[in-house]
Amino acid sequence: MDILDKMVEEGNERFWGFLGCRYIKGNEKEVQIALTAGEHHTNSMGIIHGGVLTSLMDQAMGMVATAAMAVDSCVTTNLNVHFLSPMKQGELMVTATVLHQAGRSLTAQAEIRDASGTLGCMATATFRVARSKTPSTESKG
Repeated sequence: MDILDKMVEEGNERFWGFLGCRYIKGNEKEVQIALTAGEHHTNSMGIIHGGVLTSLMDQAMGMVATAAMAVDSCVTTNLNVHFLSPMKQGELMVTATVLHQAGRSLTAQAEIRDASGTLGCMATATFRVARSKTPSTESKG
């Protein structure tokens, strides 16, 4: 099983599933996930909560980092977010790509666009390997 497929499968009972994320596609260079944002994702102003947007970008960047480094898991060590336009309920698409990789660290970028293509926010983050692939993980699949 591909590492991204495994993350999605195991994530259904975790924060991924709680948010309502959907895996669109991905590889070691780019990951796309989506969310149908509902009222429960909004703040008191009726726009999508910044914590939801930040979580989506962190999730997508973590997925691309894990795939790019071919490891079991990695952790976010730094995260920078820029909120550009308010996002409303509806379809949100998150795209994350690798910017730089060196040793046990990787820097990625992500952006969220709504169904009309409006750029709502962008982020960069640095990830560090938490667990390298174990022999039993490499033989599966």
